[in-house]
Amino acid sequence: MLVVRRILDTIYLASGWLAALCIGLICALVVAQVGLNSLDRISSLITGRAIGLTIPSYADFTGFFLAAASFLALAYTLRQGGHIRVTLLVSHLPRRVALVFEWFCLLTAAAIACYFSYYTLLLCLESYRYQDLSPGMIAVPLWIPQSAMLAGLIIVSIALIDELIWVIRGNRPHYWDESRTDHTSGEDNV
Repeated sequence: MLVVRRILDTIYLASGWLAALCIGLICALVVAQVGLNSLDRISSLITGRAIGLTIPSYADFTGFFLAAASFLALAYTLRQGGHIRVTLLVSHLPRRVALVFEWFCLLTAAAIACYFSYYTLLLCLESYRYQDLSPGMIAVPLWIPQSAMLAGLIIVSIALIDELIWVIRGNRPHYWDESRTDHTSGEDNV
């Protein structure tokens, strides 16, 4: 069981790092395009004419990287407790009721994530089958950026199922705040 835990944690961490890499690539593309725009402007001031420097389809690529980063970061963010959660109700429930509520929320979230994973897989397969291309200057097969989205959805589905099993076994959810207490009985919710 310890080996499975290490594998899953490694997958979540790798997914987070891939998301960070995508954000870094967005920054690099934007900085490069701004630099090219500056050189173009300087050329225009000196010679009276712009060179026309640009990174073809850079807006498309930054959009693809943003989508990949958003979906690849989901599982890592879940494990770190970074998702926005409304805990006003749960924080006032007794421990056992709060855990049942968490089971319900995790089961619902896992079902939704699996549903979206399935239909995103169908979308990727359809894009591949029909050879759908992005409309930019550089035509990118759409199944490539859609695959990053699919990978993020599959990983977050696994993370939600993993967390559900963890909580059903009587453990405190990883995303609960360390300082969380049961306000109704004064007990610690661990």
